[in-house]
Amino acid sequence: MQDFKKLYQEKLTTPEGAAAMLHSGMSTAADIALAQPYLIYRAIAERVKKGELTDMVSHVLLDAEPVPFMTDPEVAKNYRGITWFSGAYSRKAVNAGLMDVMPCYYRDVPSLFSEIVKPDVYCAVVSPMDEHGYFTTGCDHSISDALRDTAKMILLQVNPNMPRSLGASLIHISEVDALWEDDAALPEIPAAEPDEVGRKISEFIVPEIPNGATLQLGIGAVPDAVALGLKGHKHLGCHTEMFTNSMLELIKCGAVDNSVKVLDKGKTVATFAYGTREMYDFIDDNPSFQILPVDYVNNPNIIRQFPNFISINAAVEVDFFGQVCAEGVGRKHISGTGGQVDFVRGAVLSPGGKSFIAFPATAAHGKVSRIVPALTQGAPVTTGKNDVDYIVTEYGIAAMRGHTVGQRTKQLIQIAAPQFRDQLTFEAKKENIII
Repeated sequence: MQDFKKLYQEKLTTPEGAAAMLHSGMSTAADIALAQPYLIYRAIAERVKKGELTDMVSHVLLDAEPVPFMTDPEVAKNYRGITWFSGAYSRKAVNAGLMDVMPCYYRDVPSLFSEIVKPDVYCAVVSPMDEHGYFTTGCDHSISDALRDTAKMILLQVNPNMPRSLGASLIHISEVDALWEDDAALPEIPAAEPDEVGRKISEFIVPEIPNGATLQLGIGAVPDAVALGLKGHKHLGCHTEMFTNSMLELIKCGAVDNSVKVLDKGKTVATFAYGTREMYDFIDDNPSFQILPVDYVNNPNIIRQFPNFISINAAVEVDFFGQVCAEGVGRKHISGTGGQVDFVRGAVLSPGGKSFIAFPATAAHGKVSRIVPALTQGAPVTTGKNDVDYIVTEYGIAAMRGHTVGQRTKQLIQIAAPQFRDQLTFEAKKENIII
C-alpha cells in the first residue's frame, strides 16, 4: 500500500511555494465561499507585483475576504478577478472597475467551467487527509467536481477547522500538485435576529407552508424570520442551495426531519454551507447531512419532484410586470443571479409548490420604493415576468402567476409602502396599465 503520509510530506509547501509553480497567463478557480484559499491569491499577487507574472486570472464565488486583485489597481492590471456571485469585496471591486462579472445561472457553473472556461488551476480549502489519502471539500461541493476534473493542476489549503463532510467532493493526495497548511478560523456569518419587517413578512408566508413541505431558504432577516415562524411545523424537509443558520435551528427544534422527502429521504441537502462555527461542527462527520453538486441541488427537474416545495428568495426591486431584479441598482453591481431562478422554476413546477420573492417594501430608510413602475435603467432582470410566482412585503402578498399586467400592478401597489401608493397608481394610469 502506498504511504500516503510520505506523499503528503513530499507535496507539502507554502502558499508562496505553490505560487512559484504558476506561470504567466494561467487561470485559477475555486468553489464558493469557504472553499476559497485566499493565501494563494495573495502569494500570486506578490509575484505579480514583482513583475514575475502577468495576465493572471482568478475566478471567485461569494468572497469572504479582500485580496489584492480586488483592492489594488496596480495588481488588477495583470491579475484580473472574475466574480460569478459577489460578496462585499467583489461588489466594490466590480463597481471600481477592478473585476469583471460572469453572468450565469448557478446550476450551469460546473458545465461552464468544464466546457468553456476551463481553468488551469483548481484551488480549494479542504479538511485534513484521512487514513486512505482523501481530503474532503467540507462545506462546499457545488462546482468542486467539475473543477477537479477539468484543471491541469490542483492546489490545496489544508485547514483542520474545515469539517469532514460525508457528501462533499473527495480529492486524493495522488491528484494533488501542492498543498500547504493553515489553521485560521473559517469565516463565519453570525446568527441574525429577525427585525420587525422580517417578522411581518413571515406572518404572510408561514401560513402558506404546509407540514411536510420541502424548503429552500436564502440568507437574511426575512428567511430567518420565516424559519422562526416554522418552528411549530412538522416533518419539513431541507433541499437548499446555501445551508444557513436558520435551517440549522429548524433541525435542532425538530421541525425539519426530512422524513417525508421523496428524494434524499432523511437527509438535509445543500450545495454549500456558510454560517457559524456551530454549523460547521454540525456538518462534521454527520451522515444525515449531504453537500452535493449544484447541478443536482439547483436543477429545476430535481426540485419539481418534491411535493409542496417552498422557495423563499429576495429582491432589490420589482416592477409592474413582476420582473425581479436581485443583482443591482441600475448598473451598480450588487451580486449575481445565483440559484434564484432555479428554485423559482422548480417550486412552481412542484405539486403544491410555491415561490416567494420577499423583501422590505422600501429602501434608504423609507425614502425609496422597491416596487416600481419599471426597473431602474440598466438593472438586470433576475427572475422574469413569466417565472415569478408570489411577491411579498410587510404589507401583504401579491400573486403574479395567472394574472394580467393590470391585475399584477394593482396587487403590487397594495403591498407597496403606503406613502408611495398614490404615485404608483398615477404612473400606472399614465401608462394605461390600469384604468
